[in-house]
Amino acid sequence: MNNGILDRDQLVKAATQTGVVWDVLVIGGGASGLGIALEAATRGYRTLLLEQYDFAKGTSSRSTKLVHGGVRYLAQGDIALVREASIERGLLQKNAPHLVKNQTFIVPVYSFWDRLKYTIGLKAYDWIAGRLSLGSSVFISKKKTIEAVPDVSQKGLVGGVLYHDGQFDDSRLALNLAQTIIEQGGVAVNYMKVTGLKKDAAQKPGGVVVEDTERSETYTIQARAVINATGVFVDDILRMDNPSAAKSVVASQGIHLVLNKSFFSSSHALMIPKTTDGRVLFAVPWHNEVVVGTTDTLVGAPSVEPRPLEKEIEFILETAGTYLKKKPGRSDVLSVFAGLRPLAAPKEGAQKTKEISRSHKIMITPSGLFTIIGGKWTTYRKMGEDMMDSVEKKLGWPATTSRTPQLRIHGFAEGVDWSDPFYFYGSDAPDIKANSNGHWISESLKINKAQVIWAVTHEMARTVEDVLARRTRALLLDARESIRISAAVAGIMAQELNRDEHWVTEEVKRFNGLAQQYILQ
Repeated sequence: MNNGILDRDQLVKAATQTGVVWDVLVIGGGASGLGIALEAATRGYRTLLLEQYDFAKGTSSRSTKLVHGGVRYLAQGDIALVREASIERGLLQKNAPHLVKNQTFIVPVYSFWDRLKYTIGLKAYDWIAGRLSLGSSVFISKKKTIEAVPDVSQKGLVGGVLYHDGQFDDSRLALNLAQTIIEQGGVAVNYMKVTGLKKDAAQKPGGVVVEDTERSETYTIQARAVINATGVFVDDILRMDNPSAAKSVVASQGIHLVLNKSFFSSSHALMIPKTTDGRVLFAVPWHNEVVVGTTDTLVGAPSVEPRPLEKEIEFILETAGTYLKKKPGRSDVLSVFAGLRPLAAPKEGAQKTKEISRSHKIMITPSGLFTIIGGKWTTYRKMGEDMMDSVEKKLGWPATTSRTPQLRIHGFAEGVDWSDPFYFYGSDAPDIKANSNGHWISESLKINKAQVIWAVTHEMARTVEDVLARRTRALLLDARESIRISAAVAGIMAQELNRDEHWVTEEVKRFNGLAQQYILQ
């Protein structure tokens, strides 16, 4: 299991071997769970991470693709969170330069007052980041703004403020983190669903009951510390510990529309600082398309595949149409995806979701179950560090020092050519290219047969969705094209996984049904 190869059969065997007591068992394979497991493994603990679906299946693959200090949090006066996020952004760019890049953003300015407000605000943003700032913000003239973002609406335009933030590929980072955990001696496995907690004689969590959903086999796994990092589903695990546990999180939905680059051809990103719902709106170049979002809508019970609401779709199309010269319509949307943010449930009264803190919070139940809520991708490493500090303190373990601030993530490669369709593989790219032989399954999305094989043999992909939603980003970039190539992908996977024609038929049917939800009818 070295060199980042994720062999699921070997990993399941390692995870379920009898007689083993894990030091740290993490439930959840999204940003927070992966960050915690990596922190634990690098501190020398025997570490196991279990994910009930696929790594980053939920919220952690559906972000705005930004590693950012949080301009919006600055407006709310949360200087501490901006500072923390700015530091983490800088560390992540240093540790995963094949996935995180310096992205320039332009805020279009339509009045003298806005020029003053945004220039001062973004200068403060630079100052808070300190030496980890990605570059200085600066006011640019109307002429330079139009040259930089020719697709922006020019009516009443005064100029623009240019600033720097980070951009990344979320699910690719999740996979690289899983690989890094394994390289550091830990174990991380997908499709392992925790169905119950095991309590010891003192009624403290001493392990879990888990089902391997691929094989329909159940195991009992022992652990000294159990950590609940399941995002919007943390209450499900908390109720396993205590059936009458109070609600700890609320789910806020954010959706994104993906448009063709013709709507926004600039290499800069656009940031619209004030919209009708009070959120900022971004238009960000990503994998040769443009991602536009997001929304902030309180929803009820969380679901694995959240659906965008009609009012959210209309809000983004209308707002984008106000600021772009070419107004997008429903038929122009290549894909629409929705994610749920786990926000700490407000104690008193109703709060607007944009006002609920995005900082993470660690809870320890009376029985000793550790839970993390809130947080965001940018601060995943800090979440891991804070959680392991809490575990050591609570359980009386000797204090250890974090090694992750300087830890290179699997795939680390400098001098990345961002125009290379294989760039996000980093140091693995040469091996994939060597076997590509021009076999493009999708010419427009630049998806190659070699990538599908690599996803199965090195990245634990088990389904067509794993390959087309998270190992590559086909489903999020062009849902119709992903449907077109699904049968070819299933055929290649069947050979690698030794599956039959029935599996191929069922996988294509399942994936295409899912992909229809990403298409605006």
